[in-house]
Amino acid sequence: MNVRELSVSAEYLVRPEYGADWREELEEFAARKDVESAWFTGLGSLQDAEVWYYDQADQEHRSVRFDEPVEVAACVGNVSLLDGDPFAHTHVVCSRASGQALAGHLDAGTVFAGELYLRAFEEPLERTYDDVTGLDLPL
Repeated sequence: MNVRELSVSAEYLVRPEYGADWREELEEFAARKDVESAWFTGLGSLQDAEVWYYDQADQEHRSVRFDEPVEVAACVGNVSLLDGDPFAHTHVVCSRASGQALAGHLDAGTVFAGELYLRAFEEPLERTYDDVTGLDLPL
C-alpha cells in the first residue's frame, strides 16, 4: 500500500462554462490557481461525452462516444501533475434519458451545466509510469 499525508490548502466551488469541455475546465482552473493536487466531486449534465474504459489485458484505453445529452449523476476525481501540467483524472456515472447508466473515465464532454467541489492540497502530486498497470499513477 502506498500512502501519503496531505494538507488542505483551499476549497473551491467551480461551475464550468456552458459549451466548454468539462475536464479541460478543471485543468485550466487548476493551472490558474496553481493547484498541483486536489480531490473533486461533481454533478451536472453534458451535451455529449467521450468515456474511456481501460483494458487491463492490453493496457490500453478504449473510447466510447455518446453524441447525446446525458446527466452527470456522479463525478469524482483528482488533480495531479502529468508532465508538469495539471491533469484532472475524472470518472463519471452518466445517465441517458431512459435512465440507463454509462460510466468510466471522462476524456471529454461538452458542458451543459455543472457544479463541482474541489479540495486543493498544499503538497504537489506527480503522476509517474507504473510498470505493473501500464498507467501513470500519482503518489
